[in-house]
Amino acid sequence: MIDIIAGAKGKGKTKVLLEKVNNDMKVTHGTIVYLDKNNKHMYELHNQIRLIVVPEFDIIDTDMFLGFIAGILSQDHDLDKIYFDSFLTIAFIDGNLDKTVKKLEEISQKFDVDFVLSVSRDKNELSEYLQEFVSVAL
Repeated sequence: MIDIIAGAKGKGKTKVLLEKVNNDMKVTHGTIVYLDKNNKHMYELHNQIRLIVVPEFDIIDTDMFLGFIAGILSQDHDLDKIYFDSFLTIAFIDGNLDKTVKKLEEISQKFDVDFVLSVSRDKNELSEYLQEFVSVAL
């Protein structure tokens, strides 16, 4: 499953994402991972949520980012959800967001893991394909 929280920069997507991840921690039986561009929100996350600061791993493009996700999945067979804050930044999206989300959707189905993305674009700026995944539009 892909879940998108959409809205322009500064609209409160991270706050919604943090509430969602912390609430999911109360009901999930698997592992939850939170990917971000820095550790600014580390103390706002439940202590059982694994925070990964993506820039620490010197990822330079979208393909490398997707390989990084595959590596995370290969290390944890109990992984239930991965949350992406600042998705466009940490995934190095330079224009073709649909292609990357389609790849994540394939990974989601193959490995039975859900992805929740914070995307700094208004819902109406997203393609029809992506709009079907938007659960929160700010």
